[in-house]
Amino acid sequence: MTASDQQHPQRTGMPTDPPGLSPAAGGAAAGVAVDPHLLQKLADAHGVGTSFQGWDGLPHSVAEGTLVKVLAALGVRADTNQAIEAALAEAELAPWRRMLPPAVVIQQGEPALVPVHVRDGAAVQLGIALEGGAGSVDAVQEDVREQPREVDGVATRRMTFALPQDLPLGWHTLNAQAGGASASATLVVTPRQLTTAQPLEQRRGWGLATQLYSVRSRRSWGIGDFADLADLAAISGERGADYVLVNPLHAAEPVPPVQPSPYSPSTRRFFNPLYIRIEAVPELAYLKPRRRAVVEKLREEVSGLNKDGARLDRNAVYAAKLQALEMLYHARRSPARQAAFDEFCRISGQGLDDFALWSAIREDLAPDDPLWTDPACALGTPEAEALREKLGDRIGFHRWLQWICDEQLEEAQRAALRSGMRLGVVHDLAVGVDHSSADAWTLRGVLAPATSVGAPPDMYNQQGQDWGQPPWHPARLAEAGYIPFRNMLATVLRHAGGIRVDHILGLFRLWWIPVGNAPGDGAYVRYDHEALIGILALEAQRAGAVVIGEDLGTFEPWVRDYLAARGILGTSILWFEYDGDSPLAPEKYRTQALASVNTHDLPPTAGYLAGDHVALRSGLGLLERSEAEERADHNASLEKMLALVRERGYLPGTTAGGQAETEEQTIEALHLLLTQTPSVLLGVALVDAVGERRVQNQPGTTEALYPNWQVPLGGPDGKPVFLDDLPGNQRFNTLLAAVEGALRS
Repeated sequence: MTASDQQHPQRTGMPTDPPGLSPAAGGAAAGVAVDPHLLQKLADAHGVGTSFQGWDGLPHSVAEGTLVKVLAALGVRADTNQAIEAALAEAELAPWRRMLPPAVVIQQGEPALVPVHVRDGAAVQLGIALEGGAGSVDAVQEDVREQPREVDGVATRRMTFALPQDLPLGWHTLNAQAGGASASATLVVTPRQLTTAQPLEQRRGWGLATQLYSVRSRRSWGIGDFADLADLAAISGERGADYVLVNPLHAAEPVPPVQPSPYSPSTRRFFNPLYIRIEAVPELAYLKPRRRAVVEKLREEVSGLNKDGARLDRNAVYAAKLQALEMLYHARRSPARQAAFDEFCRISGQGLDDFALWSAIREDLAPDDPLWTDPACALGTPEAEALREKLGDRIGFHRWLQWICDEQLEEAQRAALRSGMRLGVVHDLAVGVDHSSADAWTLRGVLAPATSVGAPPDMYNQQGQDWGQPPWHPARLAEAGYIPFRNMLATVLRHAGGIRVDHILGLFRLWWIPVGNAPGDGAYVRYDHEALIGILALEAQRAGAVVIGEDLGTFEPWVRDYLAARGILGTSILWFEYDGDSPLAPEKYRTQALASVNTHDLPPTAGYLAGDHVALRSGLGLLERSEAEERADHNASLEKMLALVRERGYLPGTTAGGQAETEEQTIEALHLLLTQTPSVLLGVALVDAVGERRVQNQPGTTEALYPNWQVPLGGPDGKPVFLDDLPGNQRFNTLLAAVEGALRS
């Protein structure tokens, strides 16, 4: 399994009502002999699905042994009936053992009640300390009488308090006192509806979508960078675009070799220094001539890679950039620059320090070194703190790299808005991180490392998918007050006009695969979507950013309805939008959505029209049937879509001279069809605007089979297309002008 698999466009959805547990089946279930009804009850109590609806539309049961393993990953023992009964009793008593819930997330203006558990007869007060020292208010005790119950030999009563409905949005603190006891908990007040996309309903918008690393200028060091992002935003903004959507810019490994997939990062909070434009770092101007000459020589050594139209070389580029960045880091900063760096570190807090510590250690240790899983070396231990002191300068370097990333991202967003864009840069948030990542070490306490996230079998991957990424632990994330989730979102949104959340259905539930199980032998684990979606909406509202959820696949209709009600846009891909056996009419598309012709897991439209992906998958041995059958099915589906395009008058069929429609005409027509949808945002893939044919990512392959995420931007002939040439690129200008003209006519 490679990280490329995780971006498969087909997803399975919300579980149906469980039809009953299956008997122990397969290796994972071997040796399990428990009461299935007790096990199902325990699974339900901890949000573990005992069945799921498959891509075939039928319910499938989860093996008992898998349930036992998933529960174990949640910290719940369920391998005997006695253990299950004890766990059920604990699940019932656990809320009574604590004075306050671990965290409370509510919607602004909605009535909300908070339970407080205290010794029977104790007087209780519940206050709310508002965020930022803005004062405090009291909650009102409700006249709700419940019989006390004995908890660990103590008569305990549940008191219910009503929270004020006029609480401001934000992160507040609940403080409860009862006699000599006290407790605190996080209180998050979230918007009922994210309002940032509402202006788009009055004036729809469009933008470019691209893989930033592939978009090179003649000033690049062989890889697209933050300065290239600023220039791309300026070029497209002048042509009417409202945003540029880029691949996840999350940090990878701190030193080469680095993982090419942007969807398998080392952290989802911080950014990849690979994208730094060296010449945009102010300290370069103050290097001594000899050092500046070294930087120039490093640039010359890798700038020739820009001419390679076949494959990107991240490792060579990053190695050269790191050498240059080392010299810039040690250059003396002005007082103003030092103050800005210090302020960035203060704002970023402990999270930045811990990520920098991981980076400093990881420079010299392999990803599978025992240190990463040794409890004696975990964050906060004497061993970890000794390393923090020993590696002080390297930690400082990695903190500085994040500051430079932050500065250059800020400039890219500023350039986007200057060009007339309403949104600017829209970031992509990956589903998760690798097991050997920084987050897996620094956030271990809120993850479930004994499992991986993936997907059950579907029509494209009948074995299921294992993405090799540990999921959030629902209960531990709540215990942490959702702070790690908030910090991640706040950092990504700091200089952004929007965020695309990959597989947003994962905020409702995720497919957990226990260690040792096959990808299809997993179970869905539910998350508190009210809390996670609410926090996502809160942080986006504060940043003034839109949220786009990648909600492709099979799921219960209420999920899309819920997201729309919270102000979160969905995703509509032309090739996937069908009404029965026919392509969906444009007027039937969702209003609250980003509509586009394709996605990064499909070939660019030129390649898709030609069926290049069929030949590629056949050559790689990925087809379940003959190439001829696959191509016939693809052509039949394609003809249905083109028939709709012709019916709407966007393609003539043949010209007056009897010539067939050109590829360029067809691509433009498909985009014009989407302008007739009510969707508030439209997406134009940069690869479609320049005539690229090669797919960036072929799901189901390894790097040895296909260069996933390593294909530079090219034209129809496969030669590199440089950012500098876009203003004069006729194909680019024609498509963008057509979309802008159709939307504004």
